[in-house]
Amino acid sequence: MKKLINEPDAVVDEMLEGMVAAHPGLRRLEGTEVVVRADAPVEGKVGIVTGGGSGHEPTHAGYIGDGMLDGAAAGEVFTSPTADQLSEMIQACDGGEGVFCVVKNYEGDVMNFETAIEMAEMEADTDVEYVVVDDDVAVEDSLYTSGRRGVAGTIFVHKVAGAMAHRGADLAEIERVAEKANDRVGTMGTALTSCVTPEKGEPTFDLGEDEIELGIGIHGEPGTERTEVMSADEITDHLAEAVLEDLDPAEGAEVATIVNGMGGTPLMELYVVNRRLQELLEDRGLETWNARVGDYMTSLDMMGCSITVLELDDELKELLAAPAETPGLTVTEG
Repeated sequence: MKKLINEPDAVVDEMLEGMVAAHPGLRRLEGTEVVVRADAPVEGKVGIVTGGGSGHEPTHAGYIGDGMLDGAAAGEVFTSPTADQLSEMIQACDGGEGVFCVVKNYEGDVMNFETAIEMAEMEADTDVEYVVVDDDVAVEDSLYTSGRRGVAGTIFVHKVAGAMAHRGADLAEIERVAEKANDRVGTMGTALTSCVTPEKGEPTFDLGEDEIELGIGIHGEPGTERTEVMSADEITDHLAEAVLEDLDPAEGAEVATIVNGMGGTPLMELYVVNRRLQELLEDRGLETWNARVGDYMTSLDMMGCSITVLELDDELKELLAAPAETPGLTVTEG
């Protein structure tokens, strides 16, 4: 497979170098795969941090900036960052008010974050709280998880936690809104092709020319069903109905949506999916307050998409509308 890389074992290091070179608001902690705000730690504000395996760009470091994250740790491709690096990140982002961690529900991520939090509390007396995001409605247990997986709904959790911290909220209030967003969000995805990791140089799973996988995970974990190729409307119906059945929003509710590309899907096709999604929501008596379409949490070069729906209230709308400026997401005032 053809890829724009040098050596497979250098790709994460070189990606981070390139990211920091492109965005002056970011800096890398020396000797680590941790990226933080250039002005971190921000005094008088709770630091918001996250981390996980590489290959999901712009997740994770792409959401560092005003109104969202203060730091993000990158593991090797599809591999959790080490506890040592996560602890360095937490301590580097503590401006005196503590640090809040957004953790996707994968066993390695959860275990390493829990260890890192203990290290930061012991070494630097840092106050730390965290949320474990588990928005994937497809499966209850998967290859790398106990319980539901954390996927593109995590972007909404980053946004509301970051906005709350920017307001000057304390750890308890940030935890409250992060848990609220996690409780109200659902996601389901599909793969038209496998992804190809730099190390293997070949597809990570087999999928026939006439097959797709419904309910796929962002690392290629098995989904709920492997079926013949379906139309965009049929795929959208399947994914959206599963998410809405899980959320069960009240008629008349306002929602925010993400049609997220997996890395190899043309934006044209994602807009076709969004067209059908918005029709379905209207038919259900739901009002879309905000709709995002693009690559927000990818799986390298996988062709496919996921659909995320967040049921809103006034507080969540205010936090989502608050200004943010990051490489991967910008929200302007007004």
